[in-house]
Amino acid sequence: MAIFQTKKIQSFIIFIIVLAAILWIFQDNILSISVFEKSVQESEFNEEQIKDTPYLEKIDNFIIKEYSSDQVLLHTIEADVYKSFKNSPVQLEVVKVTTFDEKQNQTLTLTSNRAVIFKSGSIHFIGEVEIKTVSGISHEIDTELLVVKGDQINSNRDVFYLGEKAKIKAQGMDMNMNSDLMNLNGNVEILQDSGATIVTKNLLISHGSGEKRYSSKEKTQYKSNENIVNADKGVDINMQSEQTKLLGDVKVVNGFGSSLASYDLTIDQSNGGEIFKSDSPSRFQSNTVDIKAKKMHYDAITKKLKLTDEVKATYE
Repeated sequence: MAIFQTKKIQSFIIFIIVLAAILWIFQDNILSISVFEKSVQESEFNEEQIKDTPYLEKIDNFIIKEYSSDQVLLHTIEADVYKSFKNSPVQLEVVKVTTFDEKQNQTLTLTSNRAVIFKSGSIHFIGEVEIKTVSGISHEIDTELLVVKGDQINSNRDVFYLGEKAKIKAQGMDMNMNSDLMNLNGNVEILQDSGATIVTKNLLISHGSGEKRYSSKEKTQYKSNENIVNADKGVDINMQSEQTKLLGDVKVVNGFGSSLASYDLTIDQSNGGEIFKSDSPSRFQSNTVDIKAKKMHYDAITKKLKLTDEVKATYE
């Protein structure tokens, strides 16, 4: 029995030594975890404090006008509710900002359910925002934060643009108040109502002269049910005519082991169709045939391909 007791004591001593060594090695990590938990609690506590902080002033049906040094009206800010706080930015509910040019003509309006105003003069819109441009065209976007400062509108957060027959996701946006052009920045994904998806970068949205066009000069990929199209020089989409132009060298690949190469391909999606056509030299390749022609017309729904003008075919 004495031997067993001695072994138990030795084991216990070894356990204590090992435990002490582990605590010594990982003491910084244990301390960091403790500090992290404390900072999270403090952060949550601060957020609750902010929510419960009483406002200094509340104004219903608020309106303010800002003028230049020459007494020229620059913009107006209207809100259903205005709230000011001691150490926080002003909060607005159901807000509308209207800008004016030098001749006092209305140039642009922005409306949203929520916004805050900082001492610097910048206005941060939160959530869904409608931007009505000089020509009367509306842009509807949904983002976590949209900043208006001077004559610039921008966001560095994910942006969802609600277009006609499409929803567009981008990594940010910027726009000049005096322009109908909007830039959707970074990686861009266009989800069309037809089910097709277009992936590109740095998309320009143009609504000037009543047109509705989306364009990019970056590499672009078009995906539909059975076809993948890659273009190396960008895309130009006319939303009114439902014509999508894939620019530069274009390659169409389907799930049947064949491919179609061309240049400046147009995809006609009008009337629920999906027709690929090009007036540039085209080449169709499969396991059994290699066909070259100067023009191409492919109906992706009926799967009928027409190659015309100086057609040359090689069969294996």
